[in-house]
Amino acid sequence: MVQKIGFGLIWLGFSIYAFVLAPPDQGNSLELIQQLSTMNWEGINPLVIALFNLMGIWPMIYGSVLFADGCEQKISAWPFASLSFAFGAFALLPYLAFRQAPQPELAGESNRNLKFWDSRGLGIGLFVGAIALLVFGFSQGDWADFIHLWQTSRFIHVMSLDFCMLSLVFPAMLVADINRRGLSTQTLLFWGAALVPLLGPLAYLCLRPSLYASQSPAG
Repeated sequence: MVQKIGFGLIWLGFSIYAFVLAPPDQGNSLELIQQLSTMNWEGINPLVIALFNLMGIWPMIYGSVLFADGCEQKISAWPFASLSFAFGAFALLPYLAFRQAPQPELAGESNRNLKFWDSRGLGIGLFVGAIALLVFGFSQGDWADFIHLWQTSRFIHVMSLDFCMLSLVFPAMLVADINRRGLSTQTLLFWGAALVPLLGPLAYLCLRPSLYASQSPAG
């Protein structure tokens, strides 16, 4: 119950800050989102481009732990995970508030969708994509301009905080996934994934054992 209330309060506080206390909307947010979504990137700070695309990688990271978790819940994880592509932590925090304590083993049989989200190949692909975006943003971006945008644009400001929020709450899903695979939370793999933003969770997806192998009779 404490966890449910905690995540509910985080969601409420984050929502109030984003829509009431964050810098005002400049009126061009929808146009900027359209440009970023259609890869019409001319004139846009590479740091903004990289951040926007990294916000598309985060839902994939969460999906890789969320869908197995959702098999054990009364509520489906799919609506929350799908909405997170557009709303980030605003969509995922309610799931974290509503979910029940998971079982140490996956309920139900394997299926093609779960095997896709569980695959090491997906983790490697996401890791390579994230590295490419980080190199692009850090090497080509204008930090002074980005800081100005963060201070004056609600879209950039909230998107940046959303990135941080997704990093902060990931350990809540990580503990269940670690236990589900028969691993210990006292390993370097766990602490690296919990403490290193973005790259830690991505490295975890590349290195974690298969969910189904851990449940096999020989495992």
